[in-house]
Amino acid sequence: MADGIQQIKDWILKRHPDRDDIPAELDLIEHRLIDSLSFVEFVFHLEQISGRPIEMETLEVDAIRSLKAIEDNYFRAEVR
Repeated sequence: MADGIQQIKDWILKRHPDRDDIPAELDLIEHRLIDSLSFVEFVFHLEQISGRPIEMETLEVDAIRSLKAIEDNYFRAEVR
């Protein structure tokens, strides 16, 4: 797992000590690993780690729904 996505995973796991792993395809929102209270903080953290600005007004929730989606949308070499 790439360093950036590992940092995201570690950030989520730190807030959920009952978990020891997060499958890449797990829906982070549906399983409440990212909830409404932590959403803005999470997006800010993702922005800092990825080095890419994220506009809340245009953010597609599906782009951050799983670790795989996050990796595909923010950490691949050919990021859009």
